[in-house]
Amino acid sequence: MSRTFPGSPIAIAEARRFVTTLLGSRPGIEDAELIVSELATNAVRHSASGRFGGCFTVAVQADRDRIWLGVLDQGGLRAPHPLPPQEDDEGGRGLALVAAMAASWGVTGDEQGRIVWAALNLAPQQTAAR
Repeated sequence: MSRTFPGSPIAIAEARRFVTTLLGSRPGIEDAELIVSELATNAVRHSASGRFGGCFTVAVQADRDRIWLGVLDQGGLRAPHPLPPQEDDEGGRGLALVAAMAASWGVTGDEQGRIVWAALNLAPQQTAAR
């Protein structure tokens, strides 16, 4: 399932709500919400999606033991990549956080548009609790 949002900071909260509503009480929902928040923030701040009239799309695929999340942006000059941690810098940690939380993540596309995605594997004890 997917939904497109306007490329504004206000829409990031809407994207989180979309994911939490879609996933309901599924295990891993908190991680999924945080990952989508980071990816949507990057789309708005660092791609053409954040320009006037821009937009981004959030896609979610979920099954019993895995959640896949993707954010399609409208591209930009620089490819997304995690930055090394900086002690006194509050920004730039989003993709590093996504990489640490997700079982896998990646980027497909180019300066015309990219999908930054992350996959969460749900632990056996989480799926057994369902």
